[in-house]
Amino acid sequence: YTRGTVTAFSPFDARADAEALRKAMKGMGTDEETILKILTSRINTQRQEIASAFKTLFGRDLVDDLKSELTGKFETLMVSLMRPSYIFDAHALKHAIKGAGTNEKVLTEILASRTPAEVRNIKQVYQQEYEANLEDKIIGETSGHFQRLLVVLLQANRDPDGGVDDALVEQDAQV
Repeated sequence: YTRGTVTAFSPFDARADAEALRKAMKGMGTDEETILKILTSRINTQRQEIASAFKTLFGRDLVDDLKSELTGKFETLMVSLMRPSYIFDAHALKHAIKGAGTNEKVLTEILASRTPAEVRNIKQVYQQEYEANLEDKIIGETSGHFQRLLVVLLQANRDPDGGVDDALVEQDAQV
């Protein structure tokens, strides 16, 4: 069996999707249903390909067009979907440690589920976007065993090809 539920859309055609999105936003009114259908049924790498095709075909930035055509929470969602995953992760981490209280679920979800290369990208983007060291920020907002776990995960030294022993997973779940 396979792990995960988000899979690449097939058959995928970035040009056709870009054309459909342009048509949905061109002229009077916006076809929000088409935008929703396309952007929510493609994985992030496919959405990035669509944005590239959109720029090539029309000389326009897809995210800018989405911002000008959409409003409210729908706009926020569609624009967020268009962020490359590591930029979205850095943004989510920033908000998870900002202000009063720390969203430990977000910290755990992102740092425990990303590959070492993805964690390195997230740290780099965080430094560039927010001019701050992610590890320092997390140390300042967490403590104890949880803090140590996050710091270890931030080192991005896990074996990226580490196999999963399903029998041990089952045993751990039973315990």
